[in-house]
Amino acid sequence: MRRSVPAALAALFLGLFVLLLDPAAARAAAIYLELNPSTVPAGDQVGLRASCDDNLKAANVSSALFGTVPVNPQFGLLTATVTVPASTKPGDYKFQLHCSDKATASATLHVVAKVEPAQGPATGGGGTAPERYAPMLIGTGLAVIGAGLALGLTTRRRRRLG
Repeated sequence: MRRSVPAALAALFLGLFVLLLDPAAARAAAIYLELNPSTVPAGDQVGLRASCDDNLKAANVSSALFGTVPVNPQFGLLTATVTVPASTKPGDYKFQLHCSDKATASATLHVVAKVEPAQGPATGGGGTAPERYAPMLIGTGLAVIGAGLALGLTTRRRRRLG
């Protein structure tokens, strides 16, 4: 009985603390801006997903890359898609969300250099390429198929006899 009294007092104290906690902190978590993907090469598209206190009203996202873009309500969130200009230099670019009630949020886009590979990956000896080994591979494949057919016929004959 004595153990339950301190536990009840602790629960009461914690409940009062949560009840009297400032609700502005909880509302602030609902205002955000997400970039998907957050790292792109120049010329690629970036999806913007945002949330304000009122997601039924459009908001704006601004950046040094492309100025201001509206994010419109869709599926309970504010969404848009933008293309990073191909002439953009690698670096970090800040995006700023401006909600209709003057609330703001920010996110950072990382633009990386676009690298084109000089050749394909080295994935093996090229066994499927029709070069000097092609006739040997075809012959081996036919021999394996023939051996499988012979084994199948032998097995079938033994079942009938036995």
